[in-house]
Amino acid sequence: MDISSTGLRVLRQIAESGSFTAAAARLGYTQSAVSRQAAALERSAGAVLFERRPDGVRLTPAGLTLLRHARTILDCLTAAERDLTGTVPRTEPVRLGLFLSAGAAILPPALARLAATDPQITVTTIEGTTPTLVRALRAGSIDLAVLTSRPPHRPLDGESPPLHVETVTDTELVVAVPSTGAFAGRTAVHVDELLDARWIATPASNSGSLLGVWPGLPGRPHVVHRTRDWLTKLHLVAGGFGVTTVPSRLSPVLPVGVSLLRVEGAPPELRRVLVARLPGRPTPALTAVTRAITSAA
Repeated sequence: MDISSTGLRVLRQIAESGSFTAAAARLGYTQSAVSRQAAALERSAGAVLFERRPDGVRLTPAGLTLLRHARTILDCLTAAERDLTGTVPRTEPVRLGLFLSAGAAILPPALARLAATDPQITVTTIEGTTPTLVRALRAGSIDLAVLTSRPPHRPLDGESPPLHVETVTDTELVVAVPSTGAFAGRTAVHVDELLDARWIATPASNSGSLLGVWPGLPGRPHVVHRTRDWLTKLHLVAGGFGVTTVPSRLSPVLPVGVSLLRVEGAPPELRRVLVARLPGRPTPALTAVTRAITSAA
């Protein structure tokens, strides 16, 4: 096969972003250039590598096989560049992805532990939804991901081999409300009382659903604010501008003026925090970061 490093980088970015358009934007190419690179890859491989679907582009089994080798090749090219330029890494880098609410409660104590026990490890982070981070893991753009799952806790994706997944903790979903006003002094709320609530929500990555609205709400939610930033959400709640759902583990980092209520009259909504990586033997740095995350949760 005659495949260029540019083609392999295009393959990796398509796998991560899930579309030719997004891959082009991230690489700084035109969409037509990415399409040409994808077609050239398929000609060289003699196989269909990409499956065009209504919700985006996914790699075929042949594409996933090539992606595994692409990660190795691109890592070797990076190492060769370091050797040629005389750049010697003094730290062990770990690229960590986290789902949208994990940073506030998990990341700071995990980094503090690493600073004390493994100061040679340098962690860089990105934030994203669980599906986005799973694609980034598969593409090799991140090394480790803190993800969330809800019952019945199915596999994170349908690709093979499956990702290596460790459970960090289970937590219950609760409702964040203003400490004053209609819910003042309470520890619980009946689900029917939430029908008329003003919700602060995060647009989800698929199916048009909303994160931040109680999943079992028996009616159409009245959403007044949409934001992906958890600090913005919670300060809007503190100001009395609406309510939102949060994992109960966020209780230590709530701003003043926010209270958490359990929801009665509906099945509990449990969420599991996971750490995932590609299958295979982890490096000592990945093991240390995973241990720090588990201890911090």
